[in-house]
Amino acid sequence: MDEPLHSTADFSAPPVIEGIAHVVAIEGKFAWLEPEQTTSCGSCASASACGSKGIGTMANRLEQRRFRIANDANLAIGERVVFGIHENVLLKGSFTAYAIPLATLLLAGSLAQWQFGSDFITMAAMVVGLVIGLGISRWVAGRLHAKGDLDPLFLRRARPGETCNS
Repeated sequence: MDEPLHSTADFSAPPVIEGIAHVVAIEGKFAWLEPEQTTSCGSCASASACGSKGIGTMANRLEQRRFRIANDANLAIGERVVFGIHENVLLKGSFTAYAIPLATLLLAGSLAQWQFGSDFITMAAMVVGLVIGLGISRWVAGRLHAKGDLDPLFLRRARPGETCNS
């Protein structure tokens, strides 16, 4: 049998979603990256709500999409790099941003309707529940950010002509 002696695939690691970005600035130990706009950008169903389009100049919109990574690879301004985000980070982020506020909103509304039976009080309780949920989400996101769980990872320098098909 021609089986390899060892495998470099780590199946215990979460899948990584890759993207390509340009290095636009270096500040100390960090490199600021600007993601490349793909050819499909602007043609999806949520194009009107996307951060790639908006009010202002093109430079202003691109600047709002910048993010930083640790510059352990001595990156230089103008380089193209491949960065990655673990799939579970997207799940944690979406849970934090959407599920927590929605759950507190519904819980507060249900409890108010059960206790008081008034639509006005239920609506007010739902608003209060939403505000509390947003506060909890902000706290959870701060903890995730402090631990570095939300940070994109530098994977490699992009090869000439390389594109992301993820």
